[in-house]
Amino acid sequence: MAKVLCVLYDDPVTGYPKTYARDEVAQPSIYPDGQTLPTPKGIDFTPGHLLGSVSGELGLRKYLESNGHTLVVTSSKDGDNSVLDKELVDAEIIISQPFWPAYMTAERIARAKKLKMIVTAGIGSDHTDLQAANKHNITVAEVTYCNSHSVAEHVVMMILSQVRNYIPSYNWVTKGGWNIADCVSRSYDLEAMSVGTVAAGRIGLRVLRLLKPFDVKLHYMDRHRLPADVEKELNLTYHSTLKSLTSACDVVTLNCPLHPETEHMINEQTLKDFKRGAYIINTARGKLCDRDAIVKALQSGQLAGYAGDVWFPQPPPADHPWRTMPHHGMTPHISGTSLTAQARYAAGTREILECYFEGRPIRDEYLIVQGGKLAGVGAHSYSDGNATGGSEEAAKFKAVKQ
Repeated sequence: MAKVLCVLYDDPVTGYPKTYARDEVAQPSIYPDGQTLPTPKGIDFTPGHLLGSVSGELGLRKYLESNGHTLVVTSSKDGDNSVLDKELVDAEIIISQPFWPAYMTAERIARAKKLKMIVTAGIGSDHTDLQAANKHNITVAEVTYCNSHSVAEHVVMMILSQVRNYIPSYNWVTKGGWNIADCVSRSYDLEAMSVGTVAAGRIGLRVLRLLKPFDVKLHYMDRHRLPADVEKELNLTYHSTLKSLTSACDVVTLNCPLHPETEHMINEQTLKDFKRGAYIINTARGKLCDRDAIVKALQSGQLAGYAGDVWFPQPPPADHPWRTMPHHGMTPHISGTSLTAQARYAAGTREILECYFEGRPIRDEYLIVQGGKLAGVGAHSYSDGNATGGSEEAAKFKAVKQ
């Protein structure tokens, strides 16, 4: 029987919810590319309940324990004395979320002698050293597409909140003020602006589709160019370089994976290519951007705003400069963990576990690494040259925390 170690974020400070704002959650019947939603044989949770925190347990306890397996759930993941480090020694499966990642470094993987699979309940495996997973023949899987549209909605929300100066305006109300001039002194219309996405995969393309009704000029760059009919449908301008895209756009949204080629792609030098007063939205990974370069660009006015929900490390320290830099709209990493999305990624995690325990193939859409090599969606998202995935993200985590 297997020991499954699940690392989840803490419960609400007021306690695990007894009631919810809504009685049900609306779900699509199928994803736009034809991929079906997760299809486990069963679920032991109520869709719309808080599943991603410790007490929610991704709805897995009844299923695992009824089949003789052991489930350990914790939020303690950082430092040598963490529950993660104590329990992974004999764990067969590690599960965590991008929002509260269990950084699976080469060192941790080497200590986990019984480890067979690392699962992301969500999208993104950059917190795992993929080369180490290859070396130790560990399967890496994630619930692809489960929260792509959730993130895309968050991107559009943040674009509008930045351009329209929503957060400072809201703060005037909470302070009892009615300072209209202060509110509108940094407020603009999104209409007619040029908006570009770095990467036009599931999230980036969805962002473009959501923005089309705003009558903006849409731009994108991606190493996989979109079909001509999609470019025509959305009246897209394609860019082959970051400089070409950023010099043309008023708003740039980052929707690409993190690997050595993209780490700190937004830095002091590349920020000079942006229009003065541009906005950056980053719901992909924090280390796509050089932390201090973003702060300086906001202070100098080169950027008019920066919003996102991804940081490095996660959670960030209390003195992280993105908490206090001017004109930001940062949130904790929440874009992909709405209650609606949680129902999908919890079901997808259950599906992966069912396949694993029953000896059935895991969907190609969910596979990142298997059999000592990149597999499934991982083979599309990474190349052998950057198969480290998040090895730098993971390996540097310990040094940053120290």
